[in-house]
Amino acid sequence: MLMGVFSFFDLVSNTADGPLYDFSAYTQCKARAEGPLYNGGILKGARWDIPRVLADGVYSPAFVLRNLTTGTKYCFSSWVKIKGADSAPIRASLMSENKTINCVGTVTASRGCWSFLKGGFVLDEPLDYSLLFFQNSDERAVDLAITSASLQPFTDQEWSTNQQYIINTERKRAVTIHVANTQGERLQGAEISVEQVSKDFPFGSAIAKTILGNLPYQNWFVKRFNAAVFENELKWYATEPDPGNITYALADQMLEFVRANQIVARGHNIFWEDPKYTPAWVRNLSGPALQSAVNNRIQSLMSKYKDEFVHWDVSNEMLHFDFYEQRLGPDATLHFYETAHQSDPLATLFMNDFNVVETCSDVNSTVDAYISRLRGLSRGGATMNGIGLEGHFTIPNPPLVRAILDKLATLQLPIWLTEIDISNTLSKETQAVYLEQVLREGFSHPSVNGIMLWTALHSYGCYQMCLTDDNFHNLPAGDVVDKLLKEWQTGEIGGQTDDHGSYSFFGFLGEYQVTVRYGNRTANSTFSLCRGDETRHFSIQL
Repeated sequence: MLMGVFSFFDLVSNTADGPLYDFSAYTQCKARAEGPLYNGGILKGARWDIPRVLADGVYSPAFVLRNLTTGTKYCFSSWVKIKGADSAPIRASLMSENKTINCVGTVTASRGCWSFLKGGFVLDEPLDYSLLFFQNSDERAVDLAITSASLQPFTDQEWSTNQQYIINTERKRAVTIHVANTQGERLQGAEISVEQVSKDFPFGSAIAKTILGNLPYQNWFVKRFNAAVFENELKWYATEPDPGNITYALADQMLEFVRANQIVARGHNIFWEDPKYTPAWVRNLSGPALQSAVNNRIQSLMSKYKDEFVHWDVSNEMLHFDFYEQRLGPDATLHFYETAHQSDPLATLFMNDFNVVETCSDVNSTVDAYISRLRGLSRGGATMNGIGLEGHFTIPNPPLVRAILDKLATLQLPIWLTEIDISNTLSKETQAVYLEQVLREGFSHPSVNGIMLWTALHSYGCYQMCLTDDNFHNLPAGDVVDKLLKEWQTGEIGGQTDDHGSYSFFGFLGEYQVTVRYGNRTANSTFSLCRGDETRHFSIQL
């Protein structure tokens, strides 16, 4: 018996009825541009040079778009080349008579070669007539050339079908269980019971000291999550509020909770470049005194917790702040990564920043700015193993999120969404709607390796978004999380072996328990299901 196979292959074939999402992306400037994605989509045959619109005082190439619809996911891409500057941050925007979307995609374009811009947008109202135009974000006058432009619409159903296709091909795998007796004879009609007991994909949340001694909170957390990150308790201002007054008491207790429940933990963070969150006594240091304090911080933290945390956010939010480099020189961050790797060589060292996937309007943290910073550190010798994207959203833009993930995926490094939440300027119901959009985008992207929510619970609530109230009754966002956790697990399934003594199913990656009964005989076993293209075969003998 093959559970779920027909529905799986139906989904694969049905995807062909609509457009199949193209994950192609490029981060190197090329002498010749590639062809347009989707053969240009609705821009096939369109001219970019007529009309030209006045944008911030600079004439810009533009495409005329007609009859754009509400809710449709529009995926945009093009190749860009500039004259008049060695490089420039180019932004694509959408403008109509009554509405402007400031940024639908960005690229750092270079002189003399073609750079790939990828983005997208969703509309909350239909637009009969609009212009998609390009401009230099730093407002310098540059000449722009555009080629291989594409705009591909996806309906909600087509978008969802593409997501599910990736989930079925990347987060699940086919399994065949073979049952035989000790003589090797196949046993038809054996009763099979299969249960997924743990998940391969890390999905978790921030926790704070409020979880200590709070058994209802602990039970609620452990029931749902297999990963955790300490909200503030490892930050320098928490572990050394005064020079030499080092305390890890809270972090130690939280780590005991994590260990006791077999939860993986991220280390957050070694340094925070924002001076507002740097200890006051450190802000008063400079030169050799600051360098000594920095070295002591790394040695103390990393030696104490060597091999304990799977990741470390080394220099948090370095795209927006540069406290240490201002005072210690341009190689300060490189030194942090080198020293952290020497101290804990098995930990994955991450960049971590905000407004990378949340928007493309922040010039400090465009996808190309992130990639440039990471490559610069790597060229300097830093061991840089992971891409951390905070994900503090207000209104998410799913096509843009996916496009940015596509470009980051070209680096072939683990990508984690590290601090997901939705702004508390929105209602709890709206937070839940947008949270589901973001979580589905993350889980359905083949290069995302883990998702963390920024939902540590305090007496006053949470940073922006809570999953539960003080009595651990779910809020709307918590209901979304529970729904997706259930959807993204195999659960308990069962059936009988066929005339080949086999039972097959598609299961989410993780650990499984299997029980086989045949007559008066019973066998129990376990197996692991990890990522792979081939069917996982598992044999049980009775």
